[in-house]
Amino acid sequence: MNPFKGGSLADMLSQASKMREELQRLQEEAGKKTVEATAGGGMVKVIANGKQQIVSLTIDPDVLKLNDPQMLQDLVKAGVNQAIQASQEMVSQEMNKLGGGLGALTSLFKGN
Repeated sequence: MNPFKGGSLADMLSQASKMREELQRLQEEAGKKTVEATAGGGMVKVIANGKQQIVSLTIDPDVLKLNDPQMLQDLVKAGVNQAIQASQEMVSQEMNKLGGGLGALTSLFKGN
C-alpha cells in the first residue's frame, strides 16, 4: 500500500522541487516589482519592493519648512507602514495566482 496516495515518493519529490523553483522565481520577480504609498496627502511618498524593502522615500520640501519633527516622523512612519503592507499584499496576490493552495505560503516572504 502506498502511503502517499496518488504518486510515488519520486513524483512527490519532483513536485516539491518544481514548487520550490516556482517560489524562488516568484520571490525574484516580486523583488523587482514596486508599490507606492503616500501619507499626509502626498507630503511623504514611499516606494517599496516585493521584498518589503524601502527603495525610495520622498519628502515634500514644504513639510520641512514647517519645522515640526514629530509630524514628519509620523508621516514617514505612516508612509513606510502603508508601503510595506501594500508590498505584502502584492506578494500575496502573486502567490495566489499559482493556485494549488500556495497562497498560504505567502508568510515565507514576509519580513525578509
